[in-house]
Amino acid sequence: MKTCKDCGLSKPLGDFYRHKAMTDGVCVKARVRKHRAGNLERIQAYDRERGQLPHRKAANKARAPRYATKRGEYSRRYFDGHPLKVIARNVVNSAIRDGKLKANPCERCGFALGVQAHHEDYSKPLDVIWLCTKCHGARHREINAERRATRNVA
Repeated sequence: MKTCKDCGLSKPLGDFYRHKAMTDGVCVKARVRKHRAGNLERIQAYDRERGQLPHRKAANKARAPRYATKRGEYSRRYFDGHPLKVIARNVVNSAIRDGKLKANPCERCGFALGVQAHHEDYSKPLDVIWLCTKCHGARHREINAERRATRNVA
């Protein structure tokens, strides 16, 4: 354990940078977060320029067909295995686009940003519950727990 000279908390050695010139380091997360916040525009510009370097473009081009193939295979398998889910998702997205359906704040916690439409029954595509990402994940964990419980009883 080591005390960070920046945040003052005692943390494991793995949370510090290793550098032979530094006798006492600053914990990684706090220092990186602070630096990024203070230099965001410069860091984003650097990342954009770095992505345009010839060797990086060549590496991305070499990887692209492999990723595209895997992504396409996954999509086909998902669409073939879950046709009702795909149809329900498309109906909701079209209704939102056409103004027939409007996203509301999360029905569990009231959070208004990044809400997602959750279907309890995919055969009723416009019957949705609006949940934030965190509550949506919690709802699916509840559903999975219910399925496991009924599977173990039967």
